[in-house]
Amino acid sequence: MKPIRIAMVAGEASGDLLASHLIAALRAHLPQASFFGIGGPKMVGQGFDAWWPAETLAVRGYVEVLRHYRSISAIRTQLRKRLLADPPDVFIGVDAPDFNLGLETDLKRQRITTIHYVSPSIWAWRGKRIHKMARAVSRVLALFPMEPPLYEKERIPVTYVGHPLADLIPLETSKAAVREKLCLPAAAPIFALLPGSRQSELQYMADTFVQAALLIRERHLPNAQFVVPLATRETRLQFEAALYRQQAPGEAFRLLFGHAQEAVGAADVALVASGTATLEAALIKRPLVITYKMSSGSYWLMKRMGYLPYVGLPNILAGRLVVPEILQDEATPDKLADTLVQLYQDKDGAAAIYDAFTDIHLQLRQNTAEKAAAAVLACLP
Repeated sequence: MKPIRIAMVAGEASGDLLASHLIAALRAHLPQASFFGIGGPKMVGQGFDAWWPAETLAVRGYVEVLRHYRSISAIRTQLRKRLLADPPDVFIGVDAPDFNLGLETDLKRQRITTIHYVSPSIWAWRGKRIHKMARAVSRVLALFPMEPPLYEKERIPVTYVGHPLADLIPLETSKAAVREKLCLPAAAPIFALLPGSRQSELQYMADTFVQAALLIRERHLPNAQFVVPLATRETRLQFEAALYRQQAPGEAFRLLFGHAQEAVGAADVALVASGTATLEAALIKRPLVITYKMSSGSYWLMKRMGYLPYVGLPNILAGRLVVPEILQDEATPDKLADTLVQLYQDKDGAAAIYDAFTDIHLQLRQNTAEKAAAAVLACLP
């Protein structure tokens, strides 16, 4: 038999992680299958042939996307042409809906099976996008439990697969053990700073994060330590530049290449740029402050089109404000520093947060990679 050929597109670090686990699970059933398209280093580590790197698509916010529109559009045109000329057995778009849905629509019209892994946030904003999903996809793989009913109502095939982070992250993470592993002081106040995985995010967040950290040391906790996991060499250089601009003492900051889970696990409290990293921190069950900054134009549009009172996944999944959200103009170094210290000092509050996050963890733990692989296998010819 001819080996199965699976095309995939993942556009950022979280999509790279999801796709790499799916590739590994599919290889257990299809050892001779080939995987190709747009992907990141974790996918490549599973044998994926990356025609373009995922970082090419890692742009967030309307204004930022417009700046890169021409180059991204050219890549999509080339990819579409290549896939239509030599059709894969199935196409899997991993998140990146602005890039993937139009491509999936064109492929589906040519009778190529299309699977979209990670539902767009139709429950939070741009709900009419579900009609575009109906035209674009043969099946949706949904990560969150509130999503399948929305698709079933529109008669769009959907499979709830849970979230792979809930499978990967243990129900208990020992703070003492992680600190020992990272050679961090056992008793010092430690804060994890996660300013984002994209260069565009660091442009808005890096200096604010450093300034907030310095205020914590100056006003509240002079022995505080800050652990900063950074996804790429480029984002590390950006954060190092912010440390230099703010004349930050090097001994207060521990920069890591990746290892976000260890950074959060070692921390008493985390400051996290909104996104998948907020869910990661919740699954590790540390108190956190969710923050975000983007261009004023992008923020205005996002706020206008939003349906929910929350932006952070932990609060959305809990259905209530479990941890603070401090966004855009409100995200000043002073406010962030004060809120982080309040969370550090509130031990009763930390226990309540732990309980809420444990409930979320149990709900999302579904053996995701295997469930997603089973759904893909059922769609193959």
